[in-house]
Amino acid sequence: MRRTYQSTFLTTVLGAFIACALTISPVLAKDDVDDVWTDLRDESFGENRNIIEEDGAVTLEAPYRAEDASIVPITIKIPANIAPKVKTLTLFVEKNPMPVVAKITYGKGAGLGERILKTRVRINMYSNVRAVIETVDGQLHMTTKFVKASGGCSAAAMKDADEALATLGKIKLRSFAQKTDSQQSVPVAREAQIMVRHPNHSGMQMDQLTGLYIPAKYVTEMQVKQGDTLIFKMEGGISLSENPNFRFTYSTTGTGPLNATVKDSDGKTFKTQIKDAAT
Repeated sequence: MRRTYQSTFLTTVLGAFIACALTISPVLAKDDVDDVWTDLRDESFGENRNIIEEDGAVTLEAPYRAEDASIVPITIKIPANIAPKVKTLTLFVEKNPMPVVAKITYGKGAGLGERILKTRVRINMYSNVRAVIETVDGQLHMTTKFVKASGGCSAAAMKDADEALATLGKIKLRSFAQKTDSQQSVPVAREAQIMVRHPNHSGMQMDQLTGLYIPAKYVTEMQVKQGDTLIFKMEGGISLSENPNFRFTYSTTGTGPLNATVKDSDGKTFKTQIKDAAT
């Protein structure tokens, strides 16, 4: 998957720079937007796959106008009646140079209840943000939000280069006490959060001291387990914000420590493990 998305990034990044240089309006004609999504859909899921839209199988929360295009908050929810059937979730920022933000593959550790995933993304120009789930029987379901934001992929890093390198790869993994149904006094959800210190350089950011563009360097893979049981595996790219951050739900019945493995585009691997707060 990564090779395809990197190719998409390399072939479109020059166009993004030209668009900025010419101050082209970020509002595109509907036909142009439809063509972009058609190509992206076919590349991601295969040609002519039917996608069921806005049927409640997946919902997406995103600001209509982002305060900061480099850290746009996103929340995706999959209801309990659908969640056990879902094998993948793919998040897109349609007009980004690398439009696939993340592909999430769920394991048994994701549990049978409602699935919630929260993260932060970069948005480079006014764009549709789309969340697509695929179920075990091959059905695709999608929800879409339009977000007004620009410049997120080229925004300067929040930390200086030396500080970013000094903390590179540090992972904070934490779990939270189970939420309980007050009527039945039974656990209904566990939540955890993983935060990775990583600049997630997009390749479009300029070093303010040298005037040169900083080479792309970003998180490509994240795997979170409870014991030996997979909760989710994430394949990502430059559209994730600096210091990638995911808050997620997972099984109420699993046991063992939570552990995470993170890899980046330089081939570096980072790991951590904690005791589950609920065990």
